[in-house]
Amino acid sequence: MSTSAPFPTAAPPAAALRDSVEQWMRQFQDWLCQQLEATDGGTARFQEDAWQHHGSGGGRSRVLTNGHIIEKGGVNFSAVEGEMSEAAARQLLMPDRRYFATGVSVVQHPRSPQVPISHMNVRYFEAGNGEAWFGGGLDLTPIYVDVAQARWFHQQIAQVCARHDAHYYPRFKAWADEYFFLPHRQETRGIGGIFFDRLVVGKEADAEALFAFVRAVGEVYGNTYTELMRQNAELPFSPEQKQWQLVRRGRYAEFNLAIDRGTRFGLETGGRTESILMSLPPQAEWHYNLQPEPGSPEAATQQWLRKGVEWASENPIFA
Repeated sequence: MSTSAPFPTAAPPAAALRDSVEQWMRQFQDWLCQQLEATDGGTARFQEDAWQHHGSGGGRSRVLTNGHIIEKGGVNFSAVEGEMSEAAARQLLMPDRRYFATGVSVVQHPRSPQVPISHMNVRYFEAGNGEAWFGGGLDLTPIYVDVAQARWFHQQIAQVCARHDAHYYPRFKAWADEYFFLPHRQETRGIGGIFFDRLVVGKEADAEALFAFVRAVGEVYGNTYTELMRQNAELPFSPEQKQWQLVRRGRYAEFNLAIDRGTRFGLETGGRTESILMSLPPQAEWHYNLQPEPGSPEAATQQWLRKGVEWASENPIFA
């Protein structure tokens, strides 16, 4: 498992923050694509599509399809600035309509239902009035919940959080439970992870501390998810399990289209549609009133899709 950091260890002076964060986001995209390609082990590679924003800046959308493990995966970088509409600024609680935003967004949809779907996002915003903040998160959506792996995943995140602030993991884990939730289904998207938004520079912590935390979140995602890919990729699965994967992918699509704030921000600020919607799975299914058979592995997974599971404990329980 790779432990090399995809970034310099020293944070920049405040005056250079925007440029340094954008530079790291580019480097992180490169590093993560390399880790995922190496772990996938096939001949497929991320294909890059560079684009320009209608205001200023642009991005690099990278998508890998038909890999050995990854059926469709995206690792997108953007750094854009402009001025959003008054309506969008109100909805997104922006203190100023002018903005600069840079970040990396990641979603991986594996071939096998034994390998979880994964998501990660790290981002930095500046409003025109000078207010700046970081956001991000990572979460896991297993098609079949493996309790031991879910516990390990959360423990790795908890250890990273603890190195930066003792309150981060419980705070951001609870935030993820609330955010990655489908209210119309009354179920979580998966087993959660952490989610944080608007960690304002100078209020939450100084720029150096917040930037260091965001870098650590990116690294722990790369290391944990590639390990889970290696552990699960060769496990056998049945046609029935594959169909359940398509059903769960449908729930994933529901969240990204109806709930996700990043999708809404991108569309409402005139972002590039193909890049914004790269998070959608290549195939998904919806069945009318489908219910898992009582006592089935699918029903067991469904029972875990709720808020408040203490995943990082030695014996995960419902709060």
